[in-house]
Amino acid sequence: MLIAGSVAPGVREGRAWWLRRLGRRAYSGRVIEVRNITKKFGNVAAVNDLSFDAVPGRVTGFLGPNGSGKSTTMRCMLGLDITNGGTATFAGRTYRSIRNPLFEVGALLDAGYVHPGRSGRNHLRWMALSNGIEMTRVDEALELVGLTDVANRRVKGYSLGMKQRLGLAGVMLGDPGTVILDEPANGLDPEGIRWIRDILTYFARGGKTVLVSSHLLAEIALMADDLVVIGKGQLIEQCSVDQFVDRHSSKWTRVGSPDLEGLVAAVGSAATSVSRLDAYHADLFGVTAPQVGELAARSGVVLHELSTQRDSLEEAFLRATADVQEYASSAPTSLPLPPPPAGSTPSQHGAS
Repeated sequence: MLIAGSVAPGVREGRAWWLRRLGRRAYSGRVIEVRNITKKFGNVAAVNDLSFDAVPGRVTGFLGPNGSGKSTTMRCMLGLDITNGGTATFAGRTYRSIRNPLFEVGALLDAGYVHPGRSGRNHLRWMALSNGIEMTRVDEALELVGLTDVANRRVKGYSLGMKQRLGLAGVMLGDPGTVILDEPANGLDPEGIRWIRDILTYFARGGKTVLVSSHLLAEIALMADDLVVIGKGQLIEQCSVDQFVDRHSSKWTRVGSPDLEGLVAAVGSAATSVSRLDAYHADLFGVTAPQVGELAARSGVVLHELSTQRDSLEEAFLRATADVQEYASSAPTSLPLPPPPAGSTPSQHGAS
C-alpha cells in the first residue's frame, strides 16, 4: 500500500528519467509502427493484417466507419487485447516493454474508467504518486485542461465532457512524447471541441506524436496533418489530408462577376457544365481557375471571385469508404402515421 510521501518500488528511476526527458529532444522518424496486426473474435477478424505509421510533429487522424476496428486496433497497440498476429511498437519497443509508459505513451481510450468516489484532483494524485511524478504536476495538468475550479468535486458528478478533460490531464501527467486518443471530443461542447483541436495541434507542433480517432470529420480536417483510413479492419489509405481529399473528391471553379453571362460565354465549351448560384455567381466544372482567368481577360470580363473548390473531407471519406460501411443507411422516406389508439379523439393526436 502506498502512503503519502512514499514512492512505489521502481518508480524513483522513473521520476529522474521524467525530469531528464523534459529537456530531451523529441524522437525523429517513425515513432508509432503498426505492422500486420490481426485480431479475431471467434471467426470474425476485427482487424486484418493492418499496417500504418505515425510520426512526430504531426497529428495523425485515425478514421473509419463504425465497426471498422479502430478501437480494437488501439487496444491491441497498448496490449489490452492480445493480437493473433503482427506487432505495434513505439520508438522500436512494444508498449508492455516500456518500463514507465506514462512518461512515453499517454493513452485515453475510455474516459469513464475512473473511480466515481474520488475527486478529480485525487484521481490525478493517485496516478502521479504511483508513477513517481511530483504533485505540482497535478495542478499543472488540471489547469491545462480547465478543471481547476472543479478539481475537488467527485468524478461521479462530472459530465462526459469533464471526464474527457480529466482523462487528458492523466495522459499528460508524464509529458509523454506520444499521445493516443480514441474519440477525445465525445461529450464536449463546441468550446471544448475547439479546445481539444487546439491542444492536440499544440502538442504536435511541440514535437509529440499524436494519433487520434474521431467521427467529427470537420474537426479532423482542421487539426490533422495525416490520415489513416480503415474499413472492415483493413487499411484503405494512409496519406496526408490534402492528398486524401484530392484523390476522393471533385474539383470545380467558382466565379463571381457583374457580367456573369458574358463570363459564361467567354468560357464557352471549356467548361463541361455550369451551375448558376445567383445572378452574379456560378460554379464551372471541367475548367481550372487559371483557364477561367485567362479566358475572362481575353474577353475583358471583370472578375469579382475566382477560386478552386473541392469536396469536404466528409464527402471524400464517405466516397472512399462507401464499399466498407457496415451500417449503410438509406435516404429518409415519408412514413405513414400509426393509427390512434382505440377510444381516442383526433385532437389528442394533433389533428385539426
